[in-house]
Amino acid sequence: MTAEAPSILYRVSVRELCAFTAKSGDLDLRFTPAPTSAEGQLGHARVAAARGPGYQREVPLSRQYRSLEVRGRADGYWPREQALEEIKTHRGAVTRIPPHHRALHWAQLKLYGAMLCHQQGLATLRLRVVYLDLDREQETPFTEDFDAANLHHFFDTQAQRFLDWALQQGAHRLRRNAAMAALDFPYPAMHAGQRGLAEAVYRRCRDGGALLAQAPTGIGKTLGTLFPTLKAMPLGDIDRVFYLTARTTGRRLALDALEQLRTEVGSDPPHLRVLELVSRDNACEHPDKACHGESCPLARGFYDRLPAARASAQAIRSWDQAHVRDLARNHGICPYYLGQELARWSDVVVGDVNYYFDSSALLHALRQANDWRVVVLVDEAHNLIERGRAMYSAELDPQQFAELRQQAPAPLKRALNAVNRAWNRVPATQTVDYEVRTELPTALLDALARLGSAINDHLADHPEGLTPALQRFHFDALYWRSLAERYGTHSLFDVTLRPPRGAQGRSRARLCIRNVLPAAFLAERFAAARTCVLFSATLQPFDYYRQMLGLPPATPALDLPSPFAPDQLTVRIAAHVSTRLADRAASVPPIVHIIGRQFQAQPGNYLVFLSSFDYLQAVAEAFDARHPEVPTWRQDRGMREAERQDFLQRFRSGGRGVGFAVLGGVFAEGVDLPGSRLIGAFVATLGLPQVNPVNEEFSRRLDTLFGRPCGYEYTYLFPGVRKVAQASGRVIRTPQDRGVVVLIDDRYARERVRRLLPTWWGPPAPDHPGPGDAY
Repeated sequence: MTAEAPSILYRVSVRELCAFTAKSGDLDLRFTPAPTSAEGQLGHARVAAARGPGYQREVPLSRQYRSLEVRGRADGYWPREQALEEIKTHRGAVTRIPPHHRALHWAQLKLYGAMLCHQQGLATLRLRVVYLDLDREQETPFTEDFDAANLHHFFDTQAQRFLDWALQQGAHRLRRNAAMAALDFPYPAMHAGQRGLAEAVYRRCRDGGALLAQAPTGIGKTLGTLFPTLKAMPLGDIDRVFYLTARTTGRRLALDALEQLRTEVGSDPPHLRVLELVSRDNACEHPDKACHGESCPLARGFYDRLPAARASAQAIRSWDQAHVRDLARNHGICPYYLGQELARWSDVVVGDVNYYFDSSALLHALRQANDWRVVVLVDEAHNLIERGRAMYSAELDPQQFAELRQQAPAPLKRALNAVNRAWNRVPATQTVDYEVRTELPTALLDALARLGSAINDHLADHPEGLTPALQRFHFDALYWRSLAERYGTHSLFDVTLRPPRGAQGRSRARLCIRNVLPAAFLAERFAAARTCVLFSATLQPFDYYRQMLGLPPATPALDLPSPFAPDQLTVRIAAHVSTRLADRAASVPPIVHIIGRQFQAQPGNYLVFLSSFDYLQAVAEAFDARHPEVPTWRQDRGMREAERQDFLQRFRSGGRGVGFAVLGGVFAEGVDLPGSRLIGAFVATLGLPQVNPVNEEFSRRLDTLFGRPCGYEYTYLFPGVRKVAQASGRVIRTPQDRGVVVLIDDRYARERVRRLLPTWWGPPAPDHPGPGDAY
């Protein structure tokens, strides 16, 4: 009678197992030429085809070790030779592949070998790592024969190391789920509307799917989304929660809310691991050094010291930026890449939307590799359209390329000159400054590919790497080519001529692949998550966000009531003023009069929002001349963080003065000025994006995709009025606040515009000029 195998509690891929147990040595992020995923697949097929009949590709393997199941697919097996192969595609000399990478490749192959021996009862096995240089179509094999007993011992050792850790994580998950099931809301009662939000989020986390939620300011949307998500983790068998935001202030609010919730289930070690992910620029301790062991001391021996740091992290209450930095310092490793490693073991990750939605996003890659069931919470989700467009757009800059050609090493001159010739042919017949093309420039794409190969050859002979300028352009070109491969109606290819003209009288051309519809790229990210909740104070019309972001048409939408009463905010419309570009000069005196009249009637702190810095300057100077007794302060171009704080600190409780800012800028969103710090706002613009060739093309393309008048509404009207609502939302921040918003433009009187304003405001009143008013 044979003993039954223990039940499987954990499953892990060979790749992930090796990433945990077999990495050693330095962190080394020096650029090395690497094939794309598609090129790698073609390379694998080429090797398999050369092997002949009987060669088995993509061999599925699995093996159980105690309560751990290891799974994977070996690249190829040749029964005739009893040889198992791991195929790695590369570019350049094999000697350029770092030793710790090669050791990792052998570790993966030895695990596959042990699994094959176990599965087929083999006593010996030949293992072969095959490096295929795609540019030279040349194989470099490394072969070694192994006894099955040695391979089994290696497998057991690696599996046991992972299982020891996995058992700890499993115990943590049980504690976490029990704690989340018992979690109580940290306040005696929820705000008005907050319960409705929490119930809808809980149901989505339990059942799966997406949700749009317009949650007005003051409703407590941070706690209203996090609390039900954590409560649902045990019921929905949720592995991870990603709380994503486009602003640093949103990240801080989420961390504070999670600390409140964690205090409710206080424990040591903590039952809920919360990680804050920050940018490399904000985390780097040695910005003057390169990310490899020969340059940066925190990269040297990174993987050797990582296990101890990872073990120490389990006892730390918070994995926010400050604590991760302290932990990294204690173990002498890089804090940024320690944070990336801790993302594998956290329960909640708080970070920028980039970390899940970008083309090379860390959190999405981890979800895919580990088959996690994740909940994605997107705060201030109205920003995701523009952020998504930026993630999937790329440009080739002629100024950058011209400087690069002058500094480039001699072996690259020929390839660079070929790119230059192909680049110059793109605008050869163009007679306007801006033009959208129907086809991508295939000759230029071919020249860029040849330049990439030349750079790879150069790296083989010059392992010290690329100059910063050459590496930056190389990365830009690689991404431009990758977007070209996915080009479609969701994007534009445009050519912008830029002065000065060259020696032959040609204008230098900026070439841009510009995303119009981020849905084409974001939809698959939403589909990969178990649940996605997108929430914001301004998230209407809902169909606009469904279509632009790629959410399913049936995605439910929740429009929550505001916790504020209409009588807290007086809204007036000055429809006798036009702020259109042609009317700007004439609009300045009445705008100054409206501001001055309100200030005299009710002195206090006010914010004035205008559409541009030039318009701001004109209105502010005219106001200062007309009302020199009123203190004023202005937003300037390129303000540093300290200057921004100085601007906000002028809004003191009980103070009096007028601040001038640009609509859509840093002071129009994410700013909290409760009570008498701000008692009113004037919005002297409809907020429409600038009418320019790019936006006009966006409008035409969206008309084509969705029908008229979607082009105008999606490009101009909806984004403009959303900015107005966001800026106006600075006035009422608590149930005790009272204030006024004056919307200055005749278009606010149109029903088409007014129906887009927040419904809780109530009907706006007209702001007519008085009989004695003179400008």
